[in-house]
Amino acid sequence: MITAKEIRVLDRNAEFYGFPSATLMENAGKNVADFIIKNFSKKNIVVFCGTGNNGGDGFVAARYLSKKFNTTVFLVGKPKDVKTDLSKKNFNKLKKAKINLYDITSLNKIDDLLKSNKIIIDAMLGIGLSGKLREPYLTIVKKINKLQQKIIVSVDVPTGLGTDCIVKAGYTVTFHDAKIPMNKQNSGKIKITNIGIPKKAEDYIGPGELITYYPKPGKQSHKGENGRLMIIGGGPYYGAPALSAFVALRTGADLVHIFTPKKVANAITSYSPLLIKPNRLAKNLARFSPNLIVRELKNEDILTLDDVKTVEKFVNKVDTLLIGPGLGNCRETDAAVEKILQIFVKHKKSIVIDADAIKVVGKKLDIIKNSRTVITPHTGEFKELTGVKVTDKLDNKIKNVKDWSKKLGITILLKGPVDVISNGEIVKLNDVHNQAMTVGGTGDVLAGIVGCMLSKNVEPFNAARIAAFLNGSAGNLAFEKRSYGLISTDIIDELPNVLKKYL
Repeated sequence: MITAKEIRVLDRNAEFYGFPSATLMENAGKNVADFIIKNFSKKNIVVFCGTGNNGGDGFVAARYLSKKFNTTVFLVGKPKDVKTDLSKKNFNKLKKAKINLYDITSLNKIDDLLKSNKIIIDAMLGIGLSGKLREPYLTIVKKINKLQQKIIVSVDVPTGLGTDCIVKAGYTVTFHDAKIPMNKQNSGKIKITNIGIPKKAEDYIGPGELITYYPKPGKQSHKGENGRLMIIGGGPYYGAPALSAFVALRTGADLVHIFTPKKVANAITSYSPLLIKPNRLAKNLARFSPNLIVRELKNEDILTLDDVKTVEKFVNKVDTLLIGPGLGNCRETDAAVEKILQIFVKHKKSIVIDADAIKVVGKKLDIIKNSRTVITPHTGEFKELTGVKVTDKLDNKIKNVKDWSKKLGITILLKGPVDVISNGEIVKLNDVHNQAMTVGGTGDVLAGIVGCMLSKNVEPFNAARIAAFLNGSAGNLAFEKRSYGLISTDIIDELPNVLKKYL
């Protein structure tokens, strides 16, 4: 079975991979018509259609049925209310078919239509409905449910599924897979039909994840309500935590705190007016962007155990921790990473573990078991994490990533020519990127996007999926402009264009 949101993901990804939504709707409607033609003798049919895509499926079904049955369509709304361009096109096609057309202005005709038609098709409201049915749907559903000795067929899901008033369908013709929480009691006999969603849209991520799961800020939201991210990084590598911070802001985080050694903090605050340090010298810069706060740790060069208490004071002021970018390999730093991870897991905060922090977890896997954690290794880091050397074969990577994600109770995003993402139950792949993205810093960019999504309370598996697609899509746009000369900041610059295109 599949959720309503995952069906929306598949629909958009099918189009991305070359299978248009128009074809999916055509196939869906035809499947409904074929089911009725095959199973029932010629009788009068009335199709109740909503104004969304469920109604669009009904319009297509009615067009095919009109070739063999006396068919009537009742639009629960006015023609101008039909919402999507695709549904409008299919509604307009009805005018050329041999179909009796009614709309909401003929509400008084419903009783007669229900009485005079043997087969009732419910294509009013589809997946994702919650709360209570509104009028006029509520009245129509109640009238349908009072019928006796009628054949009632719902399209995809019965109208009202998930509410306290649902069409009592004898049959439901659903598409691709049964939808949660469909069963025989609430949906009648369920017929699952194939509408042509390509296998790649099932196996690989695309814009569907971004469109479906990216949480747009509410109109009444305030600063800090849309993501507060802490980044702990820097040491021998100065740029890594800065890249993660920049990208988190570009992806939509409200506030980003970088906790980093003194030398790194001084370097970062000199990079750009967008990066500020909360002291007197930075007040003039602060007016440009209060989003990112660079906080000095106690040591000049590395993260140490002395910094753990400083970090702990801020654990309830952030939503998510990203730890690892640029930390380096130092025994004292590793000990501090372990302590910090224990604190964030204890407080049930979401975590991204990247780069130099991965080997720390590999030595003590229990630290992050069954937590809201995403780890982003390449193949070498995956061995440091698990002790397992994965081969170049995709099947081998899929098996190992899924097995270890399940064993640890976390999400793993294994980077490679094809990214492998799993939460231990589901595996998704990503090949939206290019060979120039092997340049240094792209891993820090990816980790920053994951951190941003987690800070917005996106589930870890979905955060990883969104991040892989966003990072790769921005990288492809950068490649179009910079070719093999692209650098990681070019990817960051293109992120708003990807967001603008799909959101």
